[in-house]
Amino acid sequence: MRTAYSVETVRTAERELMARLPEGALMQRAAAGLAAVCAGLLRRVYGARVVLLVGPGDNGGDALYAGARLTRRGAGVTAVAMDPQRVHAGGLRALLAAGGRVAQGVPGRADLVLDGLVGIGGRGGLRPAAAALVEQIPAGAVVVAVDLPSGVDADTGEVAGPAVRADVTVTFGAYKPGLLIDPGASRTGAVRLVDIGLSLPEPDAEALQHADVAELLPVPTASSDKYRRGVVGIVAGSAQYPGAAVLAVAGALRGGAGAVRYVGPAADAVLARYPETLIGRGRVQAWVVGPGLGEGRAAEVAKALADPVPVLVDADGLRGLDPAVLRARPAETLLTPHAGEAAALLGVSRESVESARLSSVRSLAARYGATALLKGSTTLVSRGGGPVRVNPTGTPWLATAGSGDVLSGLAGSLLASGLSAADAASVAAYLHGLAGRRAASGAPLLAQEIAESLPEVWRSTRRP
Repeated sequence: MRTAYSVETVRTAERELMARLPEGALMQRAAAGLAAVCAGLLRRVYGARVVLLVGPGDNGGDALYAGARLTRRGAGVTAVAMDPQRVHAGGLRALLAAGGRVAQGVPGRADLVLDGLVGIGGRGGLRPAAAALVEQIPAGAVVVAVDLPSGVDADTGEVAGPAVRADVTVTFGAYKPGLLIDPGASRTGAVRLVDIGLSLPEPDAEALQHADVAELLPVPTASSDKYRRGVVGIVAGSAQYPGAAVLAVAGALRGGAGAVRYVGPAADAVLARYPETLIGRGRVQAWVVGPGLGEGRAAEVAKALADPVPVLVDADGLRGLDPAVLRARPAETLLTPHAGEAAALLGVSRESVESARLSSVRSLAARYGATALLKGSTTLVSRGGGPVRVNPTGTPWLATAGSGDVLSGLAGSLLASGLSAADAASVAAYLHGLAGRRAASGAPLLAQEIAESLPEVWRSTRRP
């Protein structure tokens, strides 16, 4: 599990560690790790041109000490301060003593640029002086962010105005949520974690890895039959959107449940494609309701929510949901909106959801007493308490009609097989993202190809 921690949590852990270490030791650990990553990115250190963009805080100090180490290995290192009157004194002395230099403007050529302008405590976007330096970063230089790209909010991933777009981000002690969540995550490049010895409590965010998913995937035993493996009911489709039913069933059939039961007007289309499907109401271990349902089908949503089993609500099923009804349910509810649907559920603009994804998914879970999966460039899962799950897989090609229907069926099947709503949502998003990457391979894809790729990515996840 990759875990991420808030600025407050990291700062507290740093203070506790610094109290037990000689003065400056923690910064030297960070600088050593930063310099090692930079050296590995350069074809050769000796003779390389390195530019340090230096802010007034410890972030700038990290860059200066790392620059001193690179200077001693033969690199030509130039520091450019955002505010020459406010520079980390010890770091500057170390750089100058090693043979580095200071300049008033950013050189026109560089092999590598270290972004040490703003640290994890920065809020509200870059100041004009910092933004001006960012605009001067030479084309073709490898950009390495110190702890996180300047202009990205470490706690949320929000970006208010200009921000550095890094090729590599070297973060110290722990991942921060803003490194994992868009729009900030799209600016980090490859993230390298430098262990500086912090002791940390429960994380604020976490991201499943292959091993975590493998442990959660349902596996039948010798005594399993189709009913013990779980039956998922799909209430989806309409005369206008019969394909949504077909795609939701496609995802569900590949999600681990023993059987899929379909209820709706698209039975002929479903059976023509998937004759394994059971038709009509019956006992299920979980419901999926909403994909392609169309308007005027609120009774179908209410009927599913009245059944004391887990229910996934998606797409048209999300319209007009009553928080009181969901909070009173004896079984789990999983909501899977995209940003526009989430905005309607929260009574805010789509733009506010997209710019503040972390707080939005938490608000959804809290308001409706449900687990919320917020789809988008970074899919997030909140269970209303504890760490938010951040999905690390996917591809922009997944933004295609029907993709969400496959995801809903897949997550519903995992619910029926016995996973909690949070685990079903997280595992489904992970597999769905992998399947999208595999199906696309850099080209447009069809939603049905996502479903067809699920068996292979399921197998690949379980391989040692």
